Amino acid sequence: MLERLVARQLVTYLDANRLLPSTQSDFRRGRSTETTAIIHVLSDLLDAVDRDDTAMLVLLDLSATFDTVDHGILLERLRVTFGVDDLALDWFRSYLASRRQHVL
Repeated sequence: MLERLVARQLVTYLDANRLLPSTQSDFRRGRSTETTAIIHVLSDLLDAVDRDDTAMLVLLDLSATFDTVDHGILLERLRVTFGVDDLALDWFRSYLASRRQHVL
C-alpha cells in the first residue's frame, strides 16, 4: 500500500513538472505501455516503408532489467535529473537498502 502511495505521489510530481518524456507510458494514467509501444513501432516501420527505406525490428527481453538496476545510479538520477532531494531522497535510499525486486 505504501509503495502505491509513493508511486502515485512521484508520478504526480513528475507529470506536474513535465519531467517525463512524452513517449513514457509505463505507470501513467490513461496510457497503455503495450498499445503505445506497438503504435509507435508500427508507425516507424510504415514510415520507413513509405520512404522506400530498409526497416528492421529487433526485440529484446528486458524482463530482468529491474533486478539489475544499480540503486546508487537510480538515486543519483532521481536527485540530478528529477530534483528529488532531502527527505524524499532519504526515503528512497532507505527503502532500497538491502532490497531486491523481482518481476514476474
